[in-house]
Amino acid sequence: MSLFDRSEFEAFVAALPATEIVHQWGDASVAKVGGRIFAILSAERNGSQISFKCSDMAFELLPGLEGVVPAPYLARARWVALGPDSALSEKDLAAYLQQAHRLIAAKLPRRLKAAPALAAYLATR
Repeated sequence: MSLFDRSEFEAFVAALPATEIVHQWGDASVAKVGGRIFAILSAERNGSQISFKCSDMAFELLPGLEGVVPAPYLARARWVALGPDSALSEKDLAAYLQQAHRLIAAKLPRRLKAAPALAAYLATR
């Protein structure tokens, strides 16, 4: 399994509650919850790249790993970007994608968080 493969990435994020996937910005796979983006898989000239929202602490720590950088245009919102050659393992990447989903879902308006699937998911925090 490689989350840098489009079908694997989309299957993984689609399994998270209330997630939708859209293709935009040059056919990038954009994962959204409540209409807000939490992760992006984009095809670059030198391979795929995943960008995702992270906590303040993770944003301070992750760019210290080889192959992980503040995401272009999104760094001020605490996003990082990485390629398949980064030092982050697939298991850790999956956990960070789940955390990105939870971070964005937690900031949604009450009416969106009240959806049964999201409400149950957020209650397990």
